[in-house]
Amino acid sequence: MPRRLHSLRSLLALAASTVIIGLALTACTPQPTADPEPSGEPAVSSAPTTTPAPEPSFHPDGTAEDNLPVFTKIVEQVGASPENVSGRAYIDALVAAGFDRAGMQVTEDGTTVGNPAESIQFSVRWGEDLCLVGQVGPSTGAPVTMIMDQLAEGRCLIGNTRPIDW
Repeated sequence: MPRRLHSLRSLLALAASTVIIGLALTACTPQPTADPEPSGEPAVSSAPTTTPAPEPSFHPDGTAEDNLPVFTKIVEQVGASPENVSGRAYIDALVAAGFDRAGMQVTEDGTTVGNPAESIQFSVRWGEDLCLVGQVGPSTGAPVTMIMDQLAEGRCLIGNTRPIDW
């Protein structure tokens, strides 16, 4: 019997230790607190709020830098449309936004042997020395837009361009 009594005491001591440790851990765990008197007002969030960026817009008296965002937006919109490899679609969209058709250039949509062009370029002359230039097509991946210096005679694109006569 002394051996049984010793085992029973050990078992009781182990159980008591487990209960004490469990109580100690529970006491250390933060407990949720209830608002004793709800105010009835909505909770104020501490999360920062973001204001959506304004839509880019055309600035006829602005700089090339001022107008690059709207030029880019138009190029991206046409680039996401079924007419994404039609130079005319880009020119028409830029004219609709306010850009001057007389200052534009566009390359051909196809090659001299009738294949679709790997890329097409289009541009808008801006002021006396700058151009807004876009390039799209299978070889470029995503549409590309940039500001470049004008070339000789106020041109923006190198090589042959097609007349914008529509």
